[in-house]
Amino acid sequence: MNFEKDNYIILEVIPTALTKEKGELIQLSAIKANGLKIVDRFDYRLNEDKIPIKEFLKLINYDKHAFTYKDSTEEILESFQEWSAGYPLLILDNTYTNNFLKDIPNPKESILKYLDKEYKDNIIDELIEENGLEPSNYIVDLLFESLIKKI
Repeated sequence: MNFEKDNYIILEVIPTALTKEKGELIQLSAIKANGLKIVDRFDYRLNEDKIPIKEFLKLINYDKHAFTYKDSTEEILESFQEWSAGYPLLILDNTYTNNFLKDIPNPKESILKYLDKEYKDNIIDELIEENGLEPSNYIVDLLFESLIKKI
């Protein structure tokens, strides 16, 4: 992929379980880029009253006004599929991301391969430290900034 000219989406998901069958997708955040320019954002969350495990509310207790809220995982994924319009998806290649996105037909690949990294639980902390980034709740922004620094 040529990040200086190609179109792509970087995304991250926050689920309550490893699979759709056992949990809900409580947040899907993404940035759509044309080359090195962000052209759009997708920030959707599950309505708080639909989140079955209330401890998860602590994870998403920021910038509530900046998100669009839906009543189900399916509604979030349908909105994302329409918004993503076939763009290639750069994902954190882990079990739950792959599971929740398995029905999205867009091409998917790990963003970490472009950062010469492998997935591990502290990958975001590692990217922040290595790239001198300011900590942020917006993981997609940190991934995008890491990608730019790598190029």
